[in-house]
Amino acid sequence: MARSQNKLSPLVVKNIKQKGLYADGGGLYLRVGDTGNKSWIFRYRRHGKLRDMGLGALHTITLADARVKAIDSRKLLLAGIDPLDTKKSEQAAARLAAVKGTTFEACAKAYIDAHKASWKQERHADQWNQALAKHAYPTIGKLPIQAVDTDLVLKVLQPIWEEKTETAKRLRGRIESIIDWAKVKGYRQGENPARWRGHLDNLLASPNKLIHVEHFAALPYDKVSAFMKSLDKQEGMGAAALKLVILTAARSNEILGATWDEFDFKNKVWTVPAERMKAGKKEHRVPLTEPVLAILKDLRQEREDIEDKEVPCPYVFPNAKGDGFLSNAVMLALLKRMKRRDITVHGFRSTFRDWAAENTEYPDEVVEMALAHAIQNKVKAAYLRTDLFEKRRLLMNEWGGYCCVLTLD
Repeated sequence: MARSQNKLSPLVVKNIKQKGLYADGGGLYLRVGDTGNKSWIFRYRRHGKLRDMGLGALHTITLADARVKAIDSRKLLLAGIDPLDTKKSEQAAARLAAVKGTTFEACAKAYIDAHKASWKQERHADQWNQALAKHAYPTIGKLPIQAVDTDLVLKVLQPIWEEKTETAKRLRGRIESIIDWAKVKGYRQGENPARWRGHLDNLLASPNKLIHVEHFAALPYDKVSAFMKSLDKQEGMGAAALKLVILTAARSNEILGATWDEFDFKNKVWTVPAERMKAGKKEHRVPLTEPVLAILKDLRQEREDIEDKEVPCPYVFPNAKGDGFLSNAVMLALLKRMKRRDITVHGFRSTFRDWAAENTEYPDEVVEMALAHAIQNKVKAAYLRTDLFEKRRLLMNEWGGYCCVLTLD
């Protein structure tokens, strides 16, 4: 009777040259490839499907070694365990062990590097780095990413969850994204301990019930004319930028990041491209009033007087190097010099909104579009196919007249 196992011998294994599968018995086979390379496989049937599991190359795994591995695999099958699944789990555990020294901080920095090119503004990377360095790294930064569990996430979030809810809310989302990235990279396994739904929502108070809306400190609209006159006494680009923020009701980053090619002086229109808008969905047209045009023309004249004609800077408010635009700090510093800590740059949008509500009869959608806000009434938004530009031009002309601060030549 032919042997059902141990059919091969070391000499036979050594001398086989022809491509094919050679059975040793019990599911163990020697595989000879096209180039004569030899390796071992364990072949078995699981739930009606034939599966092959590699056991290693002949130059590393001897016949005796392969038989031991085959016996171990048969024992697993006898216990109802799939040996190939077991092998994959062991390999995953080995990979995880190999990278167990990869820290949360290292993963966070790698995540930021991988995603910052797709973020709308460069400052977002700085915001991520600063928030993580301040709140997360002291607790979990030096720990292996696999070691970050629910208790550690809570240790990061709980100290600021109620006092700095918005910051904590963003921080939680960032930690969750970093851990998800680490899982995909193979640096950790298991559920994400920073996920909200079905997990941290059971352990922390709902942020929507904790967040207290803090409005930006705004100048009362009846004080804006006097403030604008005081701005006339200030020198520097910060004063010009702040005047434009006030007169256009635009966001500060929209003003500071403006380029000269966005302005159509002939038709008196400033078109802010979609990628520079807060929502990032569509461009925003701003009517240019006479006071705004006067400021822009003065800035352009100053630039032409000092700038190299062959290497023009595209920004209206260039930084010192000429390779970017000024930061919002220039207007904050201006307010500080003016000893106006009671107001904020962004607050002037509220000043404009209050003035329009109290002193004009323009519909809300006209004012909201002037502020580049989405129309909250979904029905109106669905049927409104225009940006109400000409009505907004009239509104902004009135606002410029109300501010009444510029002496136009």
